[in-house]
Amino acid sequence: MPQLMTARRAIALLTAMCLLSLLSILFACITGSVSLSWAELIGAFQDVLRGQNTSLASSVLDLRLFRALCAFVTGATLALSGVLMQALLRNPLADPYVLGLSGGASVGALSVILFVGAGALVDLAAFGGAMSVAALLFALAYRDFRGAGSAEGSAPLLLLTGVIVAAGCGAVVTLLLSIAPDQSLRGMVFWMIGDLSNTQPRYLAWAIWLGVAGLMLLKSRAINIAAMHADNARALGVNVGALRKLLFVCAALLTASAVSTAGSIGFVGLIIPHACRFKFGPDHRLLIPLASLGGGAFLVFADTLARTVAAPHQLPVGVITALIGVPVFLFQLHQLRRR
Repeated sequence: MPQLMTARRAIALLTAMCLLSLLSILFACITGSVSLSWAELIGAFQDVLRGQNTSLASSVLDLRLFRALCAFVTGATLALSGVLMQALLRNPLADPYVLGLSGGASVGALSVILFVGAGALVDLAAFGGAMSVAALLFALAYRDFRGAGSAEGSAPLLLLTGVIVAAGCGAVVTLLLSIAPDQSLRGMVFWMIGDLSNTQPRYLAWAIWLGVAGLMLLKSRAINIAAMHADNARALGVNVGALRKLLFVCAALLTASAVSTAGSIGFVGLIIPHACRFKFGPDHRLLIPLASLGGGAFLVFADTLARTVAAPHQLPVGVITALIGVPVFLFQLHQLRRR
């Protein structure tokens, strides 16, 4: 009976989170300087499905729906990456950017903006920069991934390596900003803060998120064992070295995908995993899908605020996530102290 109740609770939570995600996307579609009623929304959906964007409502919906879907997949990707980073490093302060992957993406993207100009190459350079830093980290900390000793002993070394690499990337970013002309500086700063106003179709981002999420669900039992019994995980049948490599590669791939889509959007990969773990428990079989869906819904709501709160001006969504994330994270810390 307890297992049955646990399964029912998991299904109920997943259903509720799916509904919240759908609600966030619908809310983004009807909210803006030109509001849409529910009747207009349904009619616009029918026009979009037929490929007929002749009315104002269908044109507005096409733009908002596309942006909301980009925001959702970016938030889901960042939240899942935060879950994996926290499991890999066994550190509650770990987030997708803690190992310097966003720094590598920033170096690649800002270099292209400065020397080539904006365009599709910016996204490609950001993805390549993040994966280059991931490859460098993997090479520098390869011995830490082999699982020798306890996971507790190797995680600080990997974290320290990532912090040093991040500092080097930060120095290069500062240099690029200092020599950038005024006409390029605004776009560079907006990209670093995180912005969804100029996103392009991201079918690959959906494939990466869904593929990694499915793989991590298959490995969720091993992640639970490694998280709760780090020193005895090998004796319990978990290949710690292989699991750590997989977590790192998947987290790096997710982070590179998210940063190349919308820039460095902060706090999503930190507060959403913590909130879900605090509310629903540390079981990764439930934490992985709940955090992913919660992160997607959170970023959709934040992006809707970013484009409406100061309309007709649009704020970088990274500013909104930071303004929301700081008090929410402090509240979570306060609740943990009370417990």
